[in-house]
Amino acid sequence: MQNLLSEIKQCTICEPHLDLGANPVVTGHKKSKIVIIGQAPGTKVHKSGIPWDDASGKQLRKWLNVSDEDFYNVENFAIVPMGFCYPGKGKTGDKPPRKECAPQWHKQLFDNMPNLEMIILIGMYAQKYYLKETAKRTLTETVDNYPEYLPKYFTLPHPSPRNRFWLTKNPWFEKNVIPELQKRVASVLS
Repeated sequence: MQNLLSEIKQCTICEPHLDLGANPVVTGHKKSKIVIIGQAPGTKVHKSGIPWDDASGKQLRKWLNVSDEDFYNVENFAIVPMGFCYPGKGKTGDKPPRKECAPQWHKQLFDNMPNLEMIILIGMYAQKYYLKETAKRTLTETVDNYPEYLPKYFTLPHPSPRNRFWLTKNPWFEKNVIPELQKRVASVLS
């Protein structure tokens, strides 16, 4: 696993398309129990090299009901985004994750994590890639129908502070989905 992670850290497949150059941010361990698949690192994470080291990460840890220590313990959580590098600025936020990472690296990483019990799919890119035709028409529908994808996958919206409007508009998420997420995460980590 360490050799594979070292190889990924040297990856420059899509560097010509990256505004800030390549700096793959990914973690994992052969004992990882849960993998978090989000979109791609933002600028803060690109600079620090620490996944989810921003306001979105703080919210995600709250949703998961885990401490920073538990979250960054690679034997608990592997963090394998759809795109490992910051993709650059788009018209309405960051560009989509580069399409090269997931087909190039995900299977190799997961093949080295035999103890995975749960895959958390955050946002449309991860959900469409992994759920394929079983993903619903919208992210809201996919998240609302999360029980259909259990026990392997758990679907979430992005925990970005920019999603406050979505959270306000969908109170069922924090009322129904978050307690189930916390219960399952606690069970896997116990």
